[in-house]
Amino acid sequence: MDLQDQLKNLFPDHKPLPAEAKEEEPHELYVQKEPMICKFEKRKGKVTTVIEGYEGSDADFKILAKEIKTKLSVGGTFKDDSIIIQGDYRDKIMEILKVKGFKIKRVGG
Repeated sequence: MDLQDQLKNLFPDHKPLPAEAKEEEPHELYVQKEPMICKFEKRKGKVTTVIEGYEGSDADFKILAKEIKTKLSVGGTFKDDSIIIQGDYRDKIMEILKVKGFKIKRVGG
């Protein structure tokens, strides 16, 4: 007796929902005309990369932050209208954002 049969014995009146595959459309990010700023900072002795200057909604910026963190496999956060990534990844972040269609301005050394 498998699990499905056991569940049918316990709940004879239950009718399972039809299995529908929901396809999520990829979220379209707002691409602005003004360049975003990608800069290098040291905070509490740690190296960080800060991305600022996004004009779209905060939800879009959070999605962008999550994509960057996932692709680089690093930690980071979204705080005060900026993305803070742990480590110096300016070149890689600039490449990721250029592929998405963003203009990036590098600030700092």
